[in-house]
This record gives sequence, C-alpha cells and structure tokens, in this order.
Amino acid sequence: MATRRNPPRRTPRPLLTMAAAATAGLLAAAAGCAATGPERQGVVVTTNILGDITREIVGDQADVTVLMKPGADPHSFGISAQEAALIERSALVVYNGLGLEEGVLRNVHAAEDAGVATLAVGDEVDPVAFTPDDAADMAGEPDPHFWTDPRRVATAVDAIAERVIAEVDGVDAQAVRDNAADYRGDVEELDAWVTERVAAIPADRRSLVTDHHVFGYFAQRYGFEVIGAVVPSGTTLASPSAADLESLAGSVRDAGVPAIFADSAQPDRLAQVLADEAGVHVEVVALHAESLTDADGGAPTYLEMVRSNTDAIADGLSGG
Repeated sequence: MATRRNPPRRTPRPLLTMAAAATAGLLAAAAGCAATGPERQGVVVTTNILGDITREIVGDQADVTVLMKPGADPHSFGISAQEAALIERSALVVYNGLGLEEGVLRNVHAAEDAGVATLAVGDEVDPVAFTPDDAADMAGEPDPHFWTDPRRVATAVDAIAERVIAEVDGVDAQAVRDNAADYRGDVEELDAWVTERVAAIPADRRSLVTDHHVFGYFAQRYGFEVIGAVVPSGTTLASPSAADLESLAGSVRDAGVPAIFADSAQPDRLAQVLADEAGVHVEVVALHAESLTDADGGAPTYLEMVRSNTDAIADGLSGG
C-alpha cells in the first residue's frame, strides 16, 4: 500500500505580505542608522579645569572625556585623530571659548558643523575684555581666563548642568541638578575662603606681575592691581621684546613688587630675567594658572588649584 505524503504547508498570502513588510522595515531602519551614523553619547571637554568641573556635575550620569592632559598649555595643546573623531561622536562638547583653545578650536567647529551640540562656557559668565594696558596685541578681545574668579565658575556650573540635561540622552535631570547644587556650594565656600585669605595682604602690596595676563578676573574680584606681565599678552604663544621687559622692570621697581608669579606648566626663565632686570630682590613664585596637575602635583582639582594659588599669592606678597 502506497504511503500518502502530506502536501507541503503554504504560508497564507496575508502573512507573507506582513513578513515582507516587516523585513522591509528592518532594512529601512538599518539604512537609516547607516545614514545618520552612530548614536551620539557622552560629554567631551576640552580643558582639564572644565573637565574636573563637568565631572562633578555629571557624576555617574554619563561618560565625560577630557582632552587636555595634566600640566598642558590650553593655548597650544592638540589632539589626535582618534580624539577628533570622539568629539564628533559625542552628545555634547564643553569648551572654554573666548579664543583659549587655539589648538583645538577647528575640531570643535568641525563638530558643530557635523551637528554636535557645543557649549562655550566663557560666553555664559559675563566675560571682560583685555585693555591696551593688559595686552596690547589683544586689546578689546575677551579675556578667556574666567576660572580665576570662583563667582563666575559658580555661574558656569549652572550653565553646564542645564546643557547636559538638554543634550545628553538618558541622564537623570534631578541628579544632575543636585550634583550641580552641591558643587556650586563648594565653589561659593571657596570664594568666601579666598576673600578671607587675601584680606591679610596689606593694601599697598596687592600688586600682581605674572608671566602672561591670566589673573585679571582674580584681580577684579579680590581687589588687586595687575602691574603687568612678562609676556604682554593673554596667550603664552606671544613673546616679549627687550623694550617690554625694560618697561615692566621699571614698573616692578616703582611698585616695590616682592614677587612675580609664573605658571608652573611653563618655564620661568623670562620671569627670572625680569627679576634680574628689575635690580631688586624679586621672588619668582610658581602658580597652577591654566592647568590642573596629576594627583601628586598639588592641584589635581579646580578647588585645590584655587586654594594653592591663593596661598602662594598671599605668601608671596605678604612675605610668608
């Protein structure tokens, strides 16, 4: 007796139509992902000072990548091709702005052109402009060194927090705002401490000479006079002339300045030349002006940097 074979099962036509539609949808979605690129994630920060501040604000809500290494010069540091690609894949780029990051601004602008959200923090903190007496080559341009005034940093904290909430998917808005409120409180306490610390410096000794113009906001906030800078510019990429040094040496002698302050990330040779030119005993004191240090360097965080600098300024100008 012949075995009867069951006929092959056929999928009903309506189900075939549904399957084809689903497959087409998946293919379209895949094509869309390929067209728009990977999902943007995380926060990239240019300078290590803003990197420390941003990490305090973001906490564990998102990855924060800091491009500038400890001890680097923010005016001249550069980045690798891999870091440039990371910028363009990020959800938000936080940068100082006001012309500070001269070596990476083109990368930031390229990311903007690619649709990445960016925040120029300096634009949010009521920046002041260099005067001809400060930096003749940059007169009228904004001074980018706002972080030397903790009150402006407190304003920056709020600006960063709100942009993180707006641009970075998946963060808990309340957690970010709570982190920002806690850190802003720390910055406000720091401001009060600096005010008290510098109060002990005699009024006739509140004169600053630095390697380049970086403490204008600090001077404005805490009642100092900036006599001048070894490099009469707002950037370390400029160089002084012999006439610049001679003129500043005269100002140092006239003001009786007991100390010149040089960025620890830069050689202090020019500051020492000026001290020798002035014809008086002038101590060259190292400050952490534009970069944080590694963990053992004395200024691994923004709060510690400001405390260290304030102590160095107070001791240098008051004789210990």
